[in-house]
Amino acid sequence: MKVLAFFATPVQSARSLWRIGQAVLGVIFRHPITGTSIIPILPDGRIVLIRRRDDGLWALPGGMVDWGEDIPSTIHRELMEETGLEVARINRLVGVYSSPERDPRIHSICVVVEAEVKGNMAIQDELEVMEIQAFSRDSLPHEPMSHDHARQLRDYLNGLTTLA
Repeated sequence: MKVLAFFATPVQSARSLWRIGQAVLGVIFRHPITGTSIIPILPDGRIVLIRRRDDGLWALPGGMVDWGEDIPSTIHRELMEETGLEVARINRLVGVYSSPERDPRIHSICVVVEAEVKGNMAIQDELEVMEIQAFSRDSLPHEPMSHDHARQLRDYLNGLTTLA
């Protein structure tokens, strides 16, 4: 009987640790990650898009919020990292997009803003971005866009503020 008790304690301890580990992983990995998309508007009214290296599709610049960072700081950082442009002014909230299917990699919640931008376009992160281009509203690409960026851009162009 004492032999069984001896072995039961380490097994119970291992199970307890496993349950704690699962809970921690669940908190970390089963909660959505917050990110941003930016609709960058140049002084001449053109909209800046990037072509992502991972899927080859056009996308809005943006990315994940870093630990200890707020949304406006993320917008400034991500725009600079991906396009070399600076935020002159954040104009409006376009929407918050939270569908679990919107990003094939993870469940993310995306805060989308329109921003007036300035500076010179230049790829800063060649691992993530393969091309940057500015488009007039009537020359935006008709091909599929990365993630749900086509919807985000369509909502913006239609003057909507979306909670989805």
